Amino acid sequence: MSEDLSEGEKADVATPRATPKRAFSRNFSDLQVWSDENKGKRLYIVLISLHGLVRGENMELGRDSDTGGQVKYVVELARALSMMPGVYRVDLLTRQISSPDVDWSYGEPTEMLSSGSYDVDGHGGGESSGAYIIRIPCGPRDQYIPKELLWPYIQEFVDGALGHILNMSKVLGDQTGKGDPVWPYVIHGHYADAGDSAALLSGALNVPMVLTGHSLGRNKLEQLLKQGRQSKEDINATYKIMRRIEAEELSLDAAELVITSTKQEIVEQWGLYDGFDVRLERILRARAKRKVSCHGRFMPRMVVIPPGMDFSNVVAVADQEPAEADGDLAALINGDGNLSPRALPPIWSEVMRFFTNRHKPMILALSRPDPKKNLTTLVKAFGECRPLKELANLTLVMGNRDDIDGMSGGNAAVLTTVLKLIDKYDLYGQVSYPKHHKQSDVPEIYRLAAKTKGVFINPALVEPFGLTLIEAAAHGLPMVATKNGGPVDIHSALNNGLLVDPHDQKAIANALLELVADKNLWNECRRNGLRNIHLFSWPEHCRQYLSRVAVCRMRHPQWQIDTLMDTSMDEESMGDSLKDVQDMSLRLSVDGEKYSVTGSLDNSAEVDKLLAAKGDPETYNQVKRILDKLKRGPPSSNTEETEPKPDVNEPRAPVNNVIVSNKYPALRKKRKLFVIAVDCYDDSGNVSPRMLEIIQAIIKAVRSDATAARFAGLVLSTALSVDEIMGMLNSGNILPHEFDALICSSGSELYYPTIPAYPDDGSNKKLWPDPDYDSHIDYRWGGEGLRKTMFLLTAPERVGQEKQERVIFEDAEHSNAHCLAYVVKDSTKVRKVDEFRQRLRMRGLRCHPMFCRNSTQLHVIPLLASRSQALRYLFVRWGLDVTNMHVFVGETGDTDYEEMLAGLHKTIILKGAVDRGSEKLLRGSGSYQREDIVPSESPNIVSTEAGYNCEAILNEIQKFRHR
Repeated sequence: MSEDLSEGEKADVATPRATPKRAFSRNFSDLQVWSDENKGKRLYIVLISLHGLVRGENMELGRDSDTGGQVKYVVELARALSMMPGVYRVDLLTRQISSPDVDWSYGEPTEMLSSGSYDVDGHGGGESSGAYIIRIPCGPRDQYIPKELLWPYIQEFVDGALGHILNMSKVLGDQTGKGDPVWPYVIHGHYADAGDSAALLSGALNVPMVLTGHSLGRNKLEQLLKQGRQSKEDINATYKIMRRIEAEELSLDAAELVITSTKQEIVEQWGLYDGFDVRLERILRARAKRKVSCHGRFMPRMVVIPPGMDFSNVVAVADQEPAEADGDLAALINGDGNLSPRALPPIWSEVMRFFTNRHKPMILALSRPDPKKNLTTLVKAFGECRPLKELANLTLVMGNRDDIDGMSGGNAAVLTTVLKLIDKYDLYGQVSYPKHHKQSDVPEIYRLAAKTKGVFINPALVEPFGLTLIEAAAHGLPMVATKNGGPVDIHSALNNGLLVDPHDQKAIANALLELVADKNLWNECRRNGLRNIHLFSWPEHCRQYLSRVAVCRMRHPQWQIDTLMDTSMDEESMGDSLKDVQDMSLRLSVDGEKYSVTGSLDNSAEVDKLLAAKGDPETYNQVKRILDKLKRGPPSSNTEETEPKPDVNEPRAPVNNVIVSNKYPALRKKRKLFVIAVDCYDDSGNVSPRMLEIIQAIIKAVRSDATAARFAGLVLSTALSVDEIMGMLNSGNILPHEFDALICSSGSELYYPTIPAYPDDGSNKKLWPDPDYDSHIDYRWGGEGLRKTMFLLTAPERVGQEKQERVIFEDAEHSNAHCLAYVVKDSTKVRKVDEFRQRLRMRGLRCHPMFCRNSTQLHVIPLLASRSQALRYLFVRWGLDVTNMHVFVGETGDTDYEEMLAGLHKTIILKGAVDRGSEKLLRGSGSYQREDIVPSESPNIVSTEAGYNCEAILNEIQKFRHR
């Protein structure tokens, strides 16, 4: 596809990911700053921070590696956004934790953070306005799970979050007085797990997604490998790093905007990813600005917006105020026993009790004891520098602990090492390491360090941003910080300290010594920090945030504006009645007999018997009237007789006040949905006879209870094209309108079979394509540019001097507007899905490649199209209850098989149904595994005990019913 770009723009050949040396700059000259003019917008914003312990007050920061600065950041961001003009509600979604190991507050479904700007301004915001923490249950309810083990429960979280958002959108629509749902303005994921969740949610709702990485997996992997303590396999086993990296890549695929804290994060950290290339992003942005085609290529826009800080409780130390001039502090330093306990913050005494000489300046480090925070190097630097030990004390605030043995392995190891180093260098009386502190104590700790003319240090190996540096500067503390990451930009803005190489302990000691010893330098750094700290306020952050989001491509569910589902109540009544008739007439058995509306209702005695069983005179009379209309036959029309009757039609209008077809079967009224997604093919990729047996058995099981069957919907979901599905059903004497929806070509097409009003008019094959599904999945679809690239990627490679034969060929017959189909002649010689995806991402192409039909075909479909995402589309579009969805699968399947298993729906694995699938072509060695996608034990996933016959299937359905 390089010929599609002009000279100097060609980037089709993947190049090594060398870090660009050129400065990364952006021009947003046309950007309109968010202002009070937006007050009338009433926006709904969704933030997601999945892991850790998240609450609005008394945050347990530092309790573990998952509850750190990110928690504080997202809570304060939610509060600050809710106070901005035009923002009606902000929801911060996180995981609900009802575990005896944590406080009860983390199990509360809802927590209010603020009443929002509408309440403050007196605009009469409804009872739902403001900022809230919404806790979504996922995974084991009674366990607090570290983030590395949360991956299998992402799908559950997404389903639960989707249900909340749909309900809240309706509530907000009622409160704002418009009636229509208020869809999220943006869904913003924080960290890889929330980014993965946000990508799926934004795809289901068709709304913009924003991503903040906080810390990145590829960068962490690179740093850990440099340390040389663990192999890549060990790192992956410990941190699930490959699953995290793939989540970050998926987030880049879907994100409209990526918010970073620093330029360094864009160039040196995101630049490591397949899905982002600085040079190609610049090219595509320039082409888009000139309105020149990008040939299906997309790169997310990355912007630097420094995190904000709440300065309302900050009290900076006055200029030139010596510690001895503060009476209370002087008494604490001198050990005055008559000092009132209320005179000083209790945390001051807790910190100072460790020191022999309390007059010395305090070097303060505040972080959890995580290996990447590099606290052991700091202690070594302090212990080996005699002048520094003579001039200063060291305070290490390393989270909260009761017992080191009860801490997580990495944190316990760091803390143990710190204690051993204190002993090694005999630093007793010179190092403070308090066991406990509250979040409200942190400002007092900063203030104490500033009163002693101390220095704040952040020696992390890599610091994505460095919020503590801003907090320290706001309290008048100069800084020494790592030169890797966000502190570079913070130092550039504040000019209040020194940057060091975190691996060089001598450089760390020298920088600390310089600031402690040179009082003029200390005062200059302190004044600079206080002068420039306003650049990092929350209002400033939110103004930039909303201004950037406003220029995203605004998307929303298409059917909000134009839908054909409710054109008239009469039509709905007639259509539902026809469906009721059909439900009563179904007697499909494994004998293969085909039943239609007339086939079982021409027998008047049988009809009377069935209707009498209903016991409802109104239903009896209604059905009788419908049958009378059916028997009169269709109105004669020469036009209709001569016109061809295609298999796929647009909805038809009423004729003589008689509806000839229900536009959509009553899918929205179904209480349960049964989805058949069994990938049963022979060695040639053709449908196995076993698939028809399975379909018939499932239909029989679902229809066995006549009362429940009325409210049960059926969906067939396969990699087959619509024509192949129709042929398969016809060969098994199964009518299409047995199903409420057909998901075709791996999720790239969606049809609704209809109930023919007149069985003799040739309409028994008619399907209604969902009028909005094509536009829904078209997001970032590469089209012709993608097809050209796939031709290059499927070309044979040379092995030495010998050119290999092509084994992948385009299959135009089974391709459609949103599915590029290919025939695979030899599956042993093809790239795996993850390699195809990597090469496409590196070219800016966002899509889903997948092998299907027993590895005989390759489908490339849009980013938002897949069989699992099509189910979420039905969930959102028709208001279905996902917990009442039952998905039938085999023990293996196409390479999208894993996506079908996890979630809040019920998965029934049919043992023995599928002998071979395509999953061997999903991932290469060294990648993540199925257990990182699908929980090993889940109450929502069961397997049949006796194969795939009707009885076995019905048994599993009934088990779910009684749970």
